[in-house]
Amino acid sequence: MTLNAKLLEDMKARREKIMAGGGEAKLVARQKKGLWTARERLDSLFQEATFQESGAHARHSCRFFDMDNKDLPGDAVVVGTGYVDGRLVAAISQDFTVAAGSLGKIHARKIVSAMQSAVKLGVPLVAFKDSGGARIQEGVDALSGYGEVFFHNVLLSGVVPQIAVICGPCAGGAAYSPALMDFIIMTKSNAFMFITGPEVIKAVTGKAVTMDEVGSAEMHSSVSGNVHFVAEDENHAIDLVRRLLSYLPSNNSEDPPHRPSNDITLVEDERINEIIPDDSSKPMDVRGIIGCLVDDGDFLEVHANFAGNIIVGFARIEGMVVGIIANQPTVRAGTLDIDSSDKGARFIRTCNAFNIPLVTLVDVPGFMPGIEQERGGIIRHGAKMLFAYASATVPKITVIMRKAYGGSYLAMCSQEMGADVVYAWPTAEIAVMGAEGAINILYNKELKAAENRKEKAAELAAAYRAEFASPYVSAGNGYITDVIDPATTRSTVALSLRKLLSKREVRPPKKHGNIPL
Repeated sequence: MTLNAKLLEDMKARREKIMAGGGEAKLVARQKKGLWTARERLDSLFQEATFQESGAHARHSCRFFDMDNKDLPGDAVVVGTGYVDGRLVAAISQDFTVAAGSLGKIHARKIVSAMQSAVKLGVPLVAFKDSGGARIQEGVDALSGYGEVFFHNVLLSGVVPQIAVICGPCAGGAAYSPALMDFIIMTKSNAFMFITGPEVIKAVTGKAVTMDEVGSAEMHSSVSGNVHFVAEDENHAIDLVRRLLSYLPSNNSEDPPHRPSNDITLVEDERINEIIPDDSSKPMDVRGIIGCLVDDGDFLEVHANFAGNIIVGFARIEGMVVGIIANQPTVRAGTLDIDSSDKGARFIRTCNAFNIPLVTLVDVPGFMPGIEQERGGIIRHGAKMLFAYASATVPKITVIMRKAYGGSYLAMCSQEMGADVVYAWPTAEIAVMGAEGAINILYNKELKAAENRKEKAAELAAAYRAEFASPYVSAGNGYITDVIDPATTRSTVALSLRKLLSKREVRPPKKHGNIPL
């Protein structure tokens, strides 16, 4: 055998050992549980034969216990780049079959190298999280590694999209990396995320809790709000990654992947008029309205299980990518509360970071009243919505469908908060408060003196709406661009979007604003 042949044979043997991860037995055990390996996840994400690995031969440098002599293929993480639907993407995939996917100094260094590549190349980063946490044997080196990862998560924030897929354990400090990313997808089973687990909670507080209560996808998507999407399985998680990427630019210097048609279809859609209740006090399911506005009814809802009184997500209108923010009157009457304000503000800022136009659909009676909300900081949380909209420089289109009362009118992107155009339906009511509350204050004496109080209240409420809350009053004062037939909403918004795509807005130079966190 020639020297070159021996070297090639050695290289092949090394490669096979690396590809085997923690060994055949561990790989088979995972398959029996329905779990994918680190490399299977990457193979599923990327187009065939486009993934190029980096740092495959990296090895740990541990000085403690028996780790000195252990071989950890790839140091328990696979990183590299490949193509997803024709677009270059950087990826990280932790390998639980090797030392439980634990993070040490070299493991962290590989992750950071992938993050640095994402910035240099200007491409999205996808990270599959499946790790037992810090490698205890490496002591402070592991903590230093986490610090470097967190630092680069922040460095990448607002520069390239970051998507985390929680498909295994993600505990302790490890949970902060996905928390610093733009979107978190979590599989319904075999995955959990928490800072302190059930055993620690019981030891410290004496309270017995289950893993599902503190770390499941269901809890994080509906209670804590940490998780944006729940995947049925790993295949579904990959599909969600692809769908997200289809709406996002590769980096903050590019426009999102618009697919504008040559001609805008300007037709009326009477389905919208059929959705609107005759009685303004009856709730209207805004999902029906969204379905009429977006192309083929295709809407990728974000945070679907959390704070249902506001709906956010991505869609296209006549081929143009938009972020939609809409009050949902069927949940808590569509009021803005602590959680919905956080949810809305975060989505607005994400869209602004990646040049995605905002379409806001308004049907809001106000901020949620109550001692819990006040003590919980509704003022501070509601201010996040104001801050997010006011600081956003992307095209902003607002449609006031029905109610828009008080401070919530401003918090849902009124003209004063920077909306480029504001349209209102004839059903819109724009005022400091609802008619019923207003007449009780303005006409209290008249109502008390009236014999037919109920009829008098209705008469005064109607007069109040006509004189103070009508959309034509706001339009007359220049606060509304136009009052439109609901059936023309899609075509009106589409035409405005097309004209606003060239929008450029320069703000005063500063490090950053001080959002009320």
